[in-house]
Amino acid sequence: MRPLPVADPGEPDVRSATRYLLWLAARNWRPLSAAIAFATLWMVSQAFVPATVGRAIDAGLTTRDPGGLLRWGAVLLGLGVVTGVTGILRHRMAAFNWLSAAYRTVQLTVRQANRVGATLPKRLATGEVVSIGTSDINHIGGALDITARGTGSLVAVVTVGVILFHTSVPLGLVVVLGVPVMMLVAGGLIKPLQRRQQVYRDQEGKLTTRAGDIVGGLRVLRGVGGESTFAGRYRAESQDLRSAGVRVARIESLLAASEILLPGMFLVLVTWLGARFALRGEITAGELVALYGYTAFLVSPLRQLTEAIDRITKGHVAARRVVRMFTLEPEFRSPPAPVTAAPGPLADPESGLTVQPGRFTAVAAKDPGEAAAIADRLGRFADGAVTLSGVPLADLDLTDVRERILVADNDARLFAGPLRAELDPWAAGDAAIGRALDTASAGDVVDALPDGLDAVVAERGREFSGGQQQRLKLARALVADPETLVLVEPTSAVDAHTEARIAARLGAARTGRTTVVCTTSPLVLDRADEVAFVADGRVVAAGTHRELLRNRPDYAAAVTREEDE
Repeated sequence: MRPLPVADPGEPDVRSATRYLLWLAARNWRPLSAAIAFATLWMVSQAFVPATVGRAIDAGLTTRDPGGLLRWGAVLLGLGVVTGVTGILRHRMAAFNWLSAAYRTVQLTVRQANRVGATLPKRLATGEVVSIGTSDINHIGGALDITARGTGSLVAVVTVGVILFHTSVPLGLVVVLGVPVMMLVAGGLIKPLQRRQQVYRDQEGKLTTRAGDIVGGLRVLRGVGGESTFAGRYRAESQDLRSAGVRVARIESLLAASEILLPGMFLVLVTWLGARFALRGEITAGELVALYGYTAFLVSPLRQLTEAIDRITKGHVAARRVVRMFTLEPEFRSPPAPVTAAPGPLADPESGLTVQPGRFTAVAAKDPGEAAAIADRLGRFADGAVTLSGVPLADLDLTDVRERILVADNDARLFAGPLRAELDPWAAGDAAIGRALDTASAGDVVDALPDGLDAVVAERGREFSGGQQQRLKLARALVADPETLVLVEPTSAVDAHTEARIAARLGAARTGRTTVVCTTSPLVLDRADEVAFVADGRVVAAGTHRELLRNRPDYAAAVTREEDE
């Protein structure tokens, strides 16, 4: 199979969550810098409004200067225009940065899933990966989004402090010293918030995995009467998650309260001091009005600074989870200096199986798990000393192995999307799809769909029965037309008549190509060029199906489901 193209988002720095966030920022430095610039102009232009209003009041009421009043009015209009324009541009750039960080993370997650391959479900629960694409990307995008407003708010607060220094040194000192104190108080809530968010995020991933398992196996659960048992487990775990969420909410509520209380206390202090200075004549009427304007204006940047702490904390927790996935390594890698191998025999020394090229070989085992293990080794999904034309598979490029040897088992999935794209992601064409559907005896499945190959398949192909799904998966494997096709129990869910048609057509459809079928179905075994009988992990006999039936009672017992006497 040829690998599907994936957009290259670059190589991330995955040594830590902080480094990953910084890497995202570096990748987006131009739009991020633009957003910071626009946000700074947006906030600073608002910071100058109270001072401008105060100057206009002094010019109109104190000095009775119409020209000065007109000038300061024009400045105020200009500040309004700048605020409006930069506010629009800031929001556009912030949205771009959010989307870029979030969906670059999705790209990297998909690429890592492709790179890790079969190792991923062994190391990471499905719910963990799902949560990256649902909640983690929101927090990571929010961490980059808030940097612009956070920086602009910090510059605005410094600007207000400088202006107040020129108005009154004590007022300037209150701003310069008061803001860091508020940030330290809010920062004291960050560590416990991080810990509780981490616990909540872990439990959320586990619960998502549990829900997926229950939904995926609902038919089986109903058949064995296990619905109530699993529902009880889910209910208990969801209550644990709820409790963890409440613990997170307690810290977040304190942080949200601090966003109101601390700036409010700060502004009450500034207003009280300003009123006292005005009564003593140390500041003018216009400066007093400006001071009141600053008390109203400072609420916004101070709250955004506190929000920045919260969002960056959540983004750091989310990035830590993402980095954990990025650090997973595949079980199998391409060697530093891969070699090539011509088409030839595929041999598994561990079992003694040798598959001759261009032949239809069946593997029948007393224990189906032993046949599946052989299939995994043949496709290099498990450790083994398998060779192709005498060359160890471990010495070949892994991509080359995947293209030449396709292992199709019943754990394969049907994905959501158009059926044509699901059966033919390699663009082999409708003619190839038609031939594969005929071989897999799945033409009736497509004919029953109102839109045929244009029909949209639901998640996991849930609108199809088990037998229909199995036939469609077989058709997909046949469309790939690999050099070697390894099928594991490809007819276990179909009826005998359908199985007979598939068995009769499979060999002819794969003429000139190597086919290995792991099965104990007499209908399929009878059509194979050669059958290898496996007992205790080793090939103990080989020949045609009929020869083995005559000469090996243990083989006959295995394929006819009778007890070996």
